[in-house]
Amino acid sequence: MSTIDTHAGHSSHGGHHGSYLTSKGSLWADVANWATTVDHKKIGVMYLVALLTLFFFGGVMALAVRVELLEPTRTVEVAGEMVTTGQRLGVLAPDGVSPNNIYNRAMTLHGAIMTFMFIVPGIPASLGNFFLPLMIGAKDVAFPRLNLASWYVYVFGSLFALASAIVGGIDTGWTLYTPYSTMTDADHWRVVAMTTGVFIMGFASIMTGLNFVVTVHKLRAPGMGWFDMPLFVWAIYATAIIQVLATPVVGITVLMLIFERLFNFGLFDPRIGGDPVLFQHFFWFYSHPVVYIMILPAFGIISETITCHARKKIFGYKAVAFASLGIAAVSFLVWAHHMFTSQGELTAAIFSFLTFLVAVPTAIKVFNWISTLYKGSIVFNTTMHYTLGFLFLFTIGGLTGLPLATLSTDMHLHDSYYVVAHFHYVMFGGTVIAMLAGMHHWWPKMFGKMYNEPAAKLGFWLVFLGFNLTFFIQFIMGAHGMPRRYASYPDEFQTMHIISTFGSWMLLAGFLVHLFTFIHSLIQGKPATANPWGGMTLEWLAESPPDEHNFAKEPIVKHGPYDYDTVVPPNYDPADYPLPEKPYTH
Repeated sequence: MSTIDTHAGHSSHGGHHGSYLTSKGSLWADVANWATTVDHKKIGVMYLVALLTLFFFGGVMALAVRVELLEPTRTVEVAGEMVTTGQRLGVLAPDGVSPNNIYNRAMTLHGAIMTFMFIVPGIPASLGNFFLPLMIGAKDVAFPRLNLASWYVYVFGSLFALASAIVGGIDTGWTLYTPYSTMTDADHWRVVAMTTGVFIMGFASIMTGLNFVVTVHKLRAPGMGWFDMPLFVWAIYATAIIQVLATPVVGITVLMLIFERLFNFGLFDPRIGGDPVLFQHFFWFYSHPVVYIMILPAFGIISETITCHARKKIFGYKAVAFASLGIAAVSFLVWAHHMFTSQGELTAAIFSFLTFLVAVPTAIKVFNWISTLYKGSIVFNTTMHYTLGFLFLFTIGGLTGLPLATLSTDMHLHDSYYVVAHFHYVMFGGTVIAMLAGMHHWWPKMFGKMYNEPAAKLGFWLVFLGFNLTFFIQFIMGAHGMPRRYASYPDEFQTMHIISTFGSWMLLAGFLVHLFTFIHSLIQGKPATANPWGGMTLEWLAESPPDEHNFAKEPIVKHGPYDYDTVVPPNYDPADYPLPEKPYTH
């Protein structure tokens, strides 16, 4: 494996002339510059700001749902009007519709925002946009203007979808299952607005995926072969392939739903020859691969953080790289495991087998990460806290998926709170936790400032404990028969719902701590050197924050991205961030 020429860059502090963050002189000039930029770093930051803003709104909807579930009763009487717990606390306001309908709208909006507007574009559009060109030694992505266009399309699509909430919201659930989504509400335009927004955002996803595929193929630095690429690049590449191939399917699906809604074509209406299960096939043929659009970039982040902060070469580099491609391939074959209760026995058995099969490349990655930690010089900073937290939470998410892949147990657990818990352990415990690991790992490179480690670790423990308190109890609820998507429930589940709601408040506190930590870092943080963690990949050759054109001169790759045992990390000053001693040699 090759290595990186350490003379291609030099260490310096943030705020230097030429940084992509350098002001253009006036507020208007800065706004105009960012609005028209084709710099992949600025576009990555704009994506990150938009994503975190939508994450906040999605989180507010989740808190509203959890507050509503504090009490099992459907309604209580206040001043002669029947309202729910959430309404009484001011979270959900009466608007002339039934309390359960308001609950369903909050739940739908939470799911739609978190899935289509945050987790699907999340890591690739923000951290991927920022770091993929840097990690392969490129000056930018292959199509910079298309990259900017994808951001505008994403924002426009998100606003279009959110318009449905402004005019009252929809109560179909984020999966938009027919026939309910084609028949509910007197106002057709609420469902149409949401589905049109999803359709528009699909174009942003395709643009981003196409850009990344071409960038990886054509713009790698001299000396960087396929097996010299960082594993984060491999993960983004595999994700991009899924984005390009799978996203058109959901575009066609929501168009069919729109036409069914407006013109009653009969595609999904069994009264006139349609089939509502057909919608499920179309929807999940996209939406299960999209689970891997969510999680594959997270795998890539963990491969980077676990090697850098354990000072150890990745165990089984090629196995981890090919596992990303294997997951991308198998992800297209398992969609019907969401539909075990609506199909024949033979079909269900085949998809059950394929579901177990996709666990193989995923397990390869987990075992390789654990093997990488073995005898490593582990630095227990915030990034490593989130990395180890990911391994713990994602393993629980994966193992709890096995009963859902088994036909006999899935019959009992289907559409219960067990599924809610499993889904969140994979998506939040996997994707969001890994994204937080990546943000803490690359924050000094992105903004040229260090953050307060003790405060960041406090935020981690609040997030980690709050998440487990919120969702682990839901496995027990689901196993005991608590159905998901219901505002009312038997009294026996109230204590567990209270525990879950309290955990959501702790989770909120953790995110607020992180928000304060990052803002404090931008204002008063210590300037970061080019390579504060002693990383071996190419992005650490650039300044912190990087130059507008990324590198002072084109880097030449001469060693592997994880050769921590044999090569001194480029531009690394141990005085900046002391690490356990390692017998580096030139």
